[in-house]
Amino acid sequence: MKLKTFRKGVHPFGGKEYAKDCAIIALEPEAEMVYPMSQNLGAPSKPVVAKGDRVLKGQLIAEAGGFIGAPIFSSVSGTVKAIEKRLVINGSLVDSVVIENDGLDEAVEGFGVERKLEDMSKDDIVNAIRNAGIVGLGGAGFPTAVKLTPKNADDIDYIIVNGAECEPYLTSDYRLMLEKPEEIVLGIKAMLKILPNAKAVIGIEANKPEAIKTMSEVAKIDGRIEICPLKTKYPQGGERQLIYAVTRRKINSKMLPADKGCVVDNVGTVFAIYEAVYKNMPLIHNILTVTGEAVNTPGNFDVPLGVSHSYVLEKAGGAKKETLKFISGGPMMGFALGSLDVPIVKTSSSVLGYLHDEVADSPETPCIHCGRCTRACPELLVPQLMGRAMKNQDVEEFAKLGGMECIECGSCAYVCPAKIPLTQMFKLGKIKIREMNAKK
Repeated sequence: MKLKTFRKGVHPFGGKEYAKDCAIIALEPEAEMVYPMSQNLGAPSKPVVAKGDRVLKGQLIAEAGGFIGAPIFSSVSGTVKAIEKRLVINGSLVDSVVIENDGLDEAVEGFGVERKLEDMSKDDIVNAIRNAGIVGLGGAGFPTAVKLTPKNADDIDYIIVNGAECEPYLTSDYRLMLEKPEEIVLGIKAMLKILPNAKAVIGIEANKPEAIKTMSEVAKIDGRIEICPLKTKYPQGGERQLIYAVTRRKINSKMLPADKGCVVDNVGTVFAIYEAVYKNMPLIHNILTVTGEAVNTPGNFDVPLGVSHSYVLEKAGGAKKETLKFISGGPMMGFALGSLDVPIVKTSSSVLGYLHDEVADSPETPCIHCGRCTRACPELLVPQLMGRAMKNQDVEEFAKLGGMECIECGSCAYVCPAKIPLTQMFKLGKIKIREMNAKK
C-alpha cells in the first residue's frame, strides 16, 4: 500500500520505544489543584466561583469568555482556596482557580450518566460538546464546538481524525487508539451526525502498525469511517500537512480547514467528545506521556486536569539526578519548562526529560547558505532569507517572504548546521506583524 504524505519535512529521532508499550495508568488528583483561566485559543475563561465555595467533581468553575472560548470544570470535589495568578507552562502568570481537594470525589448530579446517540439531535450533540469545555487537545486548543459548526456545514465532506502523533517521544494517542478504539469510533459517529455529508478518515503513521490494525477492525462498523496509513515523517500531524496528505487540498494562513471542506480533530479530542456525548462528562482529564532518557519509569498516564507537572513526573518514578532539561509537549514544538510546579491543562500532551541540552550545547554560528532549511520546510518557504530579514529587523521583508505561512514546526531549526534559532525568530516576526496589523 502506498503511504500518503506531504512535501518535504524531516525525520527526527523517534524516541517512541520509551513508552509505546506502556498501558495507560490513571492517576489520582493532588491535594491542591490549579485551573488556569487560559486553556484555549481565544478569550480566557471567567471564574463563576469564589474563595470559600465548595465545589463538586464535574462542576463548572469558569464560563467561556466569548464565542471563541470554553468553560472549565473541577476535576475534584473540595473548597476554592483562592483565585489568584499562578505560573503556567509558557512562563506567564495567569488568573487561576485554586481548589483544595477534599478527597471525597463527590460528583455533580448526572455526571457519567449514559446517553444514546440516537436520542440526540445535532443541536443536542453540539451543546454537549460545547458545555463540556472541549477544545483541540492536539494543538492550540481551538474550541471544538465552534470547529464542528462552520458556516458552510453542508459543504464539509471530510472529518479527518489525526492519529499521526508525529512528534518524537509522544505515545499517548497511540495507546488511546490501542486501548479505546470503540470509544474513538463512537466519538466519530457523533461528529458524523453533526456533519452528515462528510466521511471520516483516521490518519495514522506507518510506524504504528498495531494502531492501524486495531482501528481498522473497529472502524468496520460504519462504512463512512476509513483508515489512511501515512508515511512516518515530521510534521505529518500538522493540520495543513494532514489535510494535504489525505485530500491533496491546500490551505494557508488566511483560510480555515472548513474553507476546503475539512474538519480536523485529533484522537484525544474525539475521545473527549465520546465522554461528553455518551457519558455526560465534561473535559476534566487528559492522557499524556511522561518519557525521555532522564525519566526513571516512562509511561502514559490518565491525568486529572489541575495537577502539577512535578506530581506527574513523580508518579513516573521521578527523573535522574543529572537531568538538564524538561519540556512540556513534544521536542519540536513544546515549551522548555523553567519550573515543574505548573499545572497540567487541557492542551498538555507530555512531560519530557533530557540528560543533554542540545540547544545550550550548540552555540549559533553564521549561516553557511547550505539550503537545508529550504529543503525541509513543509510550507515551501525559504527560512534562510526569512532569518536574514529578522536579523536585520526588517519585519516587512519577513512578511513579503511569506512569514505568516510559517507553522512554527521547527523543521528548519532542526536541520540547521549553524544552529540558528530560526523558529524562535519567526515566532517573534509573526507577533510583530500581528501588532502592526492591529495598529493599522
